[in-house]
Amino acid sequence: MTPGTLVLLHEPFAAATAWGDLPEMLRSYGLDVVAPDVTDGGTRYVARASLIIAATAPATPLVLVAYGAAGPLLPAIALAQRAAHRKVGGYVFVDAELPRPQRAHDHDHDSGHGHDAVEQQPPPVPADWPDAPCAYLRTDADRIPVRPDGTMAQPDERERASREASLRGWTVVDHRPPAAVAQSLSELVATL
Repeated sequence: MTPGTLVLLHEPFAAATAWGDLPEMLRSYGLDVVAPDVTDGGTRYVARASLIIAATAPATPLVLVAYGAAGPLLPAIALAQRAAHRKVGGYVFVDAELPRPQRAHDHDHDSGHGHDAVEQQPPPVPADWPDAPCAYLRTDADRIPVRPDGTMAQPDERERASREASLRGWTVVDHRPPAAVAQSLSELVATL
């Protein structure tokens, strides 16, 4: 697939600078790239990212690319794009957590955690998601990502996510050195 725009979504409570040189490297491959800078989490992240995407007037179809904890937010961001009549042509998870349906107790607002804790929950996954092809890119087995709460993710979490992506029938590209991430991502998008 030839995307109209790649939308690079960094982890919640981080900044777009977390992508480093990747946006510019992808642009050097001739891709249109938007990297929203959103410092919130949960539904606020979804709302702000969606507003920034809209403000850039992106070419469609969009390919939403999530890193780390932004992965579970992709279905909600895609829903906002569809509501704005922007086609989403694919999803790529880069060392990312995967969206999961919420269980009944996940919606319990009386858990004593307050409004802020509820606000940081990932939005529910729509029943029709995924509505476009998905892929998973695991970049560096030696790098251990930091979760939004400041704790370190374990390498086996990424292995589990890439294995689950494979079981879902998604294309999985594994163990690419960081310098080749732009090329790997570009090639992966072409397979969607």
